[in-house]
Amino acid sequence: MTSVLLIEDDSLVRRSLELALGRHGWAVLPAQNGEEGLTLFEQEAPELVVLDLMLPGIDGLEVCRRLRERSQVPIIMLTARGEDLDVVGGLEAGADDYVVKPVQPAVLDARIRAVLRRSVSDPEGVRSHKGLRIDTEALTVTLKGEPVSLTPTELRLLLTLSRAPARVFTREQLLEDVWEHGYLGDSRLVDNAVMRLRAKLGENHNRPEYIQTVRGFGYRFGPV
Repeated sequence: MTSVLLIEDDSLVRRSLELALGRHGWAVLPAQNGEEGLTLFEQEAPELVVLDLMLPGIDGLEVCRRLRERSQVPIIMLTARGEDLDVVGGLEAGADDYVVKPVQPAVLDARIRAVLRRSVSDPEGVRSHKGLRIDTEALTVTLKGEPVSLTPTELRLLLTLSRAPARVFTREQLLEDVWEHGYLGDSRLVDNAVMRLRAKLGENHNRPEYIQTVRGFGYRFGPV
């Protein structure tokens, strides 16, 4: 059974989600604040984290940053309002997706399943471009011989873009292929994931070699 760490300070929301996710088949590890959540993460090594942004003490953004320093575990953040600063801050801290409160358990369950499906093998083999090597079966990425540690979302994004070099993918296409959000998703998910992926690949912002922006359209991988 897949373990999910749920960090939520509201006891009623936490208990409600714990019971609902349990009925959906997840083994839920509940934590009432950031400190407890980080401790549980070290002890239990969950396969996914559901993280409320508005936490007492260590807030959700700092918890997300600390988790990203030590792990590429998928992180879904909960935001009470869905306000721009909350969402962008969480995505920049390394979250893979977000759900706005009040949370519908069925929606959260679907997002969890979508995130966990992102690390899927691709039978094509190995893709290489300018020192970047992507093994689509082993799901490993190296840059000039050095391993690159990617979250499942970042890996799925790289796999999607690199499967058709020079093809332009719109943000809507990437939302559908990578996040499975269809056309109602938030393009900020794409832009922030591209930003984090570029940073890990050591891209020159002015002259990217791997992921290029096509203004007004979207993104493409590799040679023009």
